[in-house]
Amino acid sequence: MELISVIVPCYNEEESLPLFYDEIKRVSSEMKSKDELSFEFIFVNDGSRDKTLGILRDMAKKDNEVRYVSFSRNFGKEAAMYAGLEASKGDYVVILDADLQHPPRLIPEMYSYVKSGEYDCAATRRISRKGEPKLLSFFSNKFYDVINKISQTQIVNGAQDFRFMKRQMVDAILSMSEYNRFSKGIFSWVGFRTKFIEVENTERVAGTTKWNFFKLFRYSLEGIFAFSTAPLEISVFLGLFFCFAAFVLLIILLLDIFLWHTGWTQTLTLLSVLLFTSGAGLVCTGILGQYLAKTYLEVKGRPIYIKAEDETSQR
Repeated sequence: MELISVIVPCYNEEESLPLFYDEIKRVSSEMKSKDELSFEFIFVNDGSRDKTLGILRDMAKKDNEVRYVSFSRNFGKEAAMYAGLEASKGDYVVILDADLQHPPRLIPEMYSYVKSGEYDCAATRRISRKGEPKLLSFFSNKFYDVINKISQTQIVNGAQDFRFMKRQMVDAILSMSEYNRFSKGIFSWVGFRTKFIEVENTERVAGTTKWNFFKLFRYSLEGIFAFSTAPLEISVFLGLFFCFAAFVLLIILLLDIFLWHTGWTQTLTLLSVLLFTSGAGLVCTGILGQYLAKTYLEVKGRPIYIKAEDETSQR
């Protein structure tokens, strides 16, 4: 009998969890009635401040298929997904959110694609951003354009974390135990044959989103710094540009001295050059600092997360 591990990252999901649990149990029961399958449901409590942990404790007591991992504090969704993958025992592993934006009803279809042997992974790809602010959608699309141009790892626009994977792919992901994680890039980097299922944007069933523009912007920078060194080349191009600009400004300055005699070109030119070079220097220093900071965090060897308890604490 094949085992499917269902991983569910949770952060302040007390309103969504009962609804999600009913739906995932319904879907798993239908799948078990058709195929020889068993399930384990691994909920990862990412330092929630509401009643999420209490709900998970109760679920684990009543249902032997339910497991959970609770962090000592909030480590982020990337850490929660990694913890779930580490805890999983299944021949297949599926990751999805607790807010039902990733519909569990798609799991049987995803299983059929992977079970056929034609694919190693099935994932959803959002083809519309209905209900999302237009400005946020614009920048999200531009992020995919940028990272696919500057990185050798291609990321499908609209690809979600909702994935159904073979154990071989899961083991490959776990082998990448880097501290600074960007799973969308990691999923693409490890390779394997992936079937993308196109879906419409789905609203949360309850609660409020944990993402805002600033968090998404930082997350996008995480992806760029994790899977591309192109930003480091900016300093080279800026250096060449400054050499060219300095030559042009020197010509203008000489023309003003000998022909135009305006008297203000020299002062304005020097001020413009000073401001431009100072700003560019700070940009380059900031980029180098980001890569240095990432390296610093990696070499410290800190754990990706710290587990405070799991279901064995209650049984």
